[in-house]
Amino acid sequence: MTDDKAVFLSALPDGGRLLGLDIGTKTVGLALCDAQWTFATAAETIERRKFSKDLERITAVIAEQNIVGLVAGLPLNLDGSMSKQTQAAKAFAQNLKPLGLPILLWDERWSTQAVERDLIASDVTRKKRGKVIDKMAAAYILQGAIDGLAASG
Repeated sequence: MTDDKAVFLSALPDGGRLLGLDIGTKTVGLALCDAQWTFATAAETIERRKFSKDLERITAVIAEQNIVGLVAGLPLNLDGSMSKQTQAAKAFAQNLKPLGLPILLWDERWSTQAVERDLIASDVTRKKRGKVIDKMAAAYILQGAIDGLAASG
């Protein structure tokens, strides 16, 4: 688990699909990218219950989609410092280490706000926004990461 793009890249095979995670207290948004790291797509939202159930679903997605690495959103404070949410997201990502995949922690400070702004601009109702915002935020996080990785690698 790292926040260093070069370390993450060196741990990955050439290409392959990545799974993005927007880790919240009530839900985990999932997003996928293509093997060439061109675009990220919102996949699903997991209602958090017990970690073992969350892990079961994430493991299934990894197997179904041939995932080679994980990108976990890291909710830092606006000044870059850590909060309770940051620690909770890091702990969740740490618990994914036994999956044996490289994990990149990606700064997600503006992801949910940016996605919500886009959904409002698209005239999506509040009720519908609530159902899609976490997986859309995961796609936003993953897109930022693959763009950053492509630029550095």
